[in-house]
Amino acid sequence: MTLTASRPPRDVGPQRRVVRDSWDRASRHRLDPDGLPRLELPEDDLDDWRRDHPLALALPVVRRLLVDDVAGSGLLVAVGDEHSRLLWVEGDPAARRRAEDMLFVAGAGWSEARVGTSAPGTALVLDRGVQIRGDEHWNHRVRAWSCTAVPVHDPVDGHLIGVVDITGDERAAGSLTLPLVTATVAAVEAHLALLGFAAAGRAPTRTPRHPAHPAHPVHPVHPGPDAPAGLTTLGRDEAVLTVGEGRIALGARHSEIMALLAHRPAGYTAHELADAVYGDVDAVSTLRPEMVRLRHVVEALDPTLVPLSRPYRLPRPVTLDLDTLVGLVDRGAHRAAVRADTGPALPSSTAPGVAALRAEVAATVRDALLTGGSIDTLLSYSESTAGRDDVRVLLELLRRLPPGSPRRTHLVTHLEALENGD
Repeated sequence: MTLTASRPPRDVGPQRRVVRDSWDRASRHRLDPDGLPRLELPEDDLDDWRRDHPLALALPVVRRLLVDDVAGSGLLVAVGDEHSRLLWVEGDPAARRRAEDMLFVAGAGWSEARVGTSAPGTALVLDRGVQIRGDEHWNHRVRAWSCTAVPVHDPVDGHLIGVVDITGDERAAGSLTLPLVTATVAAVEAHLALLGFAAAGRAPTRTPRHPAHPAHPVHPVHPGPDAPAGLTTLGRDEAVLTVGEGRIALGARHSEIMALLAHRPAGYTAHELADAVYGDVDAVSTLRPEMVRLRHVVEALDPTLVPLSRPYRLPRPVTLDLDTLVGLVDRGAHRAAVRADTGPALPSSTAPGVAALRAEVAATVRDALLTGGSIDTLLSYSESTAGRDDVRVLLELLRRLPPGSPRRTHLVTHLEALENGD
């Protein structure tokens, strides 16, 4: 592979339409031109994330066509996911060390919404190959570099799955670089298609590169960091995560983890969370792949809610219905609390942390109603799942009800049945 430099046009900076539009988007996002990207995939999760990503299967193709030829050239080859988080950064060792100063490293997020104009991020926004030269970058820290990036699509349904990028000096945005990266991406997509056909045991057929109705939108519109998020667990074995108008049902294990993280914003160490979920502080090796799967599930709804690591925590608040219930009780809104209490949280869960949280909230509600609830509220509670067989609640009602109340007969009968084990 030989890359020749092409002289940048006179209108470097925000004069080119593609750059001007990207700078406008960066300005609307109020991005700091001196800020660093964020490490969005911590080291302890990166290997799992790479292994589960479809581009892992095509990495040998990228290495054969690009990486093998850039050693000693001052150039880097990066492969990112569909959100422009860098999964692999390979190439010239000296260039890799220099690129660390701007956090162009595996695990870092280089989406346009994070760092402004750059080839990996802008290519995914526009869904086409892009070249960005030196001063055309929004971020001042990146203006010593140039880059070319091309999006990668799923060969079956056409949705975006990642991006391939070359970063370095002016040669990285030279006249031959874009065709070279485009050809590499075509080879990657063909390789993935052949693997898919082989796995399915069928011959390849021509499928549209960009179908009219892809399985996943090419540019998904996510609610964003200001959209309210909530987790519903009461009376359900599987929680429902809601963000804005979007919602997704979680599996049982993911429901447990999300409930624990939502309840404790400060988060858990890996050993603490393993103990809370599995009852074993040493079950970290079981927890980590589960966290990777959970991140994929949450990311499909809203990438701004993907759980973080060190400690494991949520990046922004998620309102847990259990905490809302306790808040009603604390404010003395006992009637509203009884209405909101639609059953125990994740009733089938045996996770120690969930069981403890469930018991704590149930005791808080019960004690508040016994000491400060009206007789009508206590009656309503006695008809709920939590209160119908609670002897102390039934005895308190007998104490409060007037002697001639017709409800007393039913309460006495029920108490006798509970005493006899009926």
